[in-house]
Amino acid sequence: MLRLSPDMAAGLFYALAAAFLWGAYLFGLKRYFDDYPGPVVIVLVDGLALCLYLPVSTAIGGVPDVPAFGVEAAVLVVAAIALAALGFLTFLRALSGGDVSLVAPVSKTVPVFVLPLEVLFFDEFFGPLQVAGIVVVTAGVYLANYRGGGVLTPLENLVSSRAVQFALASAACYAVSDLAKRVVLQDAGVPVRVWVPLQLGGIALLVLPLALRHWPSGVAADLPKFLVAAGVVALAQQTTAVTFAVTSASVASTVINLQAVVAVVLGGIVLGEEHLRTRLVAAALAVAGVGLIAL
Repeated sequence: MLRLSPDMAAGLFYALAAAFLWGAYLFGLKRYFDDYPGPVVIVLVDGLALCLYLPVSTAIGGVPDVPAFGVEAAVLVVAAIALAALGFLTFLRALSGGDVSLVAPVSKTVPVFVLPLEVLFFDEFFGPLQVAGIVVVTAGVYLANYRGGGVLTPLENLVSSRAVQFALASAACYAVSDLAKRVVLQDAGVPVRVWVPLQLGGIALLVLPLALRHWPSGVAADLPKFLVAAGVVALAQQTTAVTFAVTSASVASTVINLQAVVAVVLGGIVLGEEHLRTRLVAAALAVAGVGLIAL
């Protein structure tokens, strides 16, 4: 029988919602924005998401109270945003220097970093089944990104491949960003409706210089597509923030990373991409892992 605390139940619900939203977004990137440089997509989508989020959030809940940031809270906010942007840019650097089959699996090992750091620095306790669930979900996400060759090839290339090393650095950046996000939303008491605009605007500004160097023509013609993607991202950021506000970073990060499974299964079914059976096994592992986390 499941014995979920209210916070864990809410956290799992919002984390799963965020995973499906982010997975749909990743699938949309592959199908509709494959010709655009990554930084350009981030700037346009996050910028438009900010423009959509602010009026809707204000209309529904009024103007949120902005807390007085102390130095520590301000540093954590900047660190969480900057590390998320750095994780994305490091992932792009990894892709530019290596095959996707090597880079993608390693870049999705974020929970492997989050779990020990959270236990070490935040005295978080996880039962054996929860730890097993996190490991199983991480294995599922890893398998979902596997694209042929030896299953352990990406990790075996860690010593010799700069691309894999950058992918691992990307995962580490996202892990520390997730932990900082948890502190910002839980301990520093920054409201979700304040955090989401800060994250959207902050990442867009940090990536903007790189995007301007590769800005393509014809963006206006695809503006409706960017608006739809921005709406999905605004919802995904909201549900992600709520998840980190009510549950541990290890659980939040693990379940939200199911986005990779959602994206690749959609890619296999809708786009006819290869290795669909492997993706379905990955999805089954991910579902089993979430079940263990909930026990």
